[in-house]
Amino acid sequence: MKITISNASSDPIYIQITNQIRQSILSGELHAGDSLPSIRQLAKLLQVSVITTKRAYEELENEKLIDSVLGKGCFVSGANKDFIREQRMKLLEEKMVEIIRESRELNMSQKELIGHLSLLFEGEETE
Repeated sequence: MKITISNASSDPIYIQITNQIRQSILSGELHAGDSLPSIRQLAKLLQVSVITTKRAYEELENEKLIDSVLGKGCFVSGANKDFIREQRMKLLEEKMVEIIRESRELNMSQKELIGHLSLLFEGEETE
């Protein structure tokens, strides 16, 4: 997991951290049970305040995306699979809308787009 902090961003640092960890979980880069750096380790790594990383982890814990285990650290939660699936579906739908817009710019019909998607889908199954 790589977290990049941007001083040019209008988002507070804790939000940037929260968003990037959330994205890593929702994209499947991080899986249920994976451990996260400790609050102190992450603060040192990112060169930010411990309070900042603590707040980011609290946000993720409130969303039930991570669990804190006293004395052991923080882990990606496995309890919220429906939420994670729903969020991943939302990301997929956003990509599909982008594809639909692009296909309209290319003057593709719905039938052509579905045909092209079917062809690609079948190609992925054979690999």
